[in-house]
Amino acid sequence: MSQHRHPGAPGRAGAVPALPDLPEATVARLPEYLRALHNLADAGHETVSSEGLANAAGVNSAKLRKDLSHLGSYGTRGVGYDVSLLIEQIESVLGLTQCRSVALVGVGNLGHALAGYDGFASRGFQIAALFDADPSRVGEQINGLVVRHVDELARVAVEESISIGVIATPAPAAQAVADQLVAVGVTSILNFAPCVLSVPEGVDVRKVDLAIELQILSFHEHRKASLTALPAGSALTALPGGLAATDTQEAIGT
Repeated sequence: MSQHRHPGAPGRAGAVPALPDLPEATVARLPEYLRALHNLADAGHETVSSEGLANAAGVNSAKLRKDLSHLGSYGTRGVGYDVSLLIEQIESVLGLTQCRSVALVGVGNLGHALAGYDGFASRGFQIAALFDADPSRVGEQINGLVVRHVDELARVAVEESISIGVIATPAPAAQAVADQLVAVGVTSILNFAPCVLSVPEGVDVRKVDLAIELQILSFHEHRKASLTALPAGSALTALPGGLAATDTQEAIGT
């Protein structure tokens, strides 16, 4: 999700041509299609139907066809989509035709796990630098990289041509880290800290809050348990304060 931006900050000047203005929901689903396509390619499939790809990506086929039509890809009737060609199209739109250097700030438990993950490289990303403010972690080696003090971030970000910053610090430190990243020209940030970042216009922030995702799952578990506990034929009716009553309860005035 994008977060607060201060208006008026200059954007990055560049010669990269503008891409079609894809709906945000479509952009969010493209990586799912790409993952499914890579799995199909690894399994030896050269073509895939819209239904087959939709099932593999966990969406309905009509939505998939509409998403891919934004890329100019319509498949071939009776054949489906060329897997290799569609991978190339999606990777091009997502900017994955070049390897992007990533700086990870915060190597606590979560940051350490992210730094040690080997799956980024195969998807076009290189963790190029690790940072932490804890002197006891500085100098530690993780997956071939030495953890540097966060004070070195500005210099190293320039040296390593960092294009994406990942923040895995405690919440109180996250905004200062974001400010440092923005100051050296990083305009894309993935934030794992449980807080909202304020960034200038032109800086994109994606927030990953595992606690929020668990709370959403907790709601669904609570809802399923509530429905299972209802007598057959009864229905839920919303009550003030977020409570609920069944039709049976309402009928008897409880």
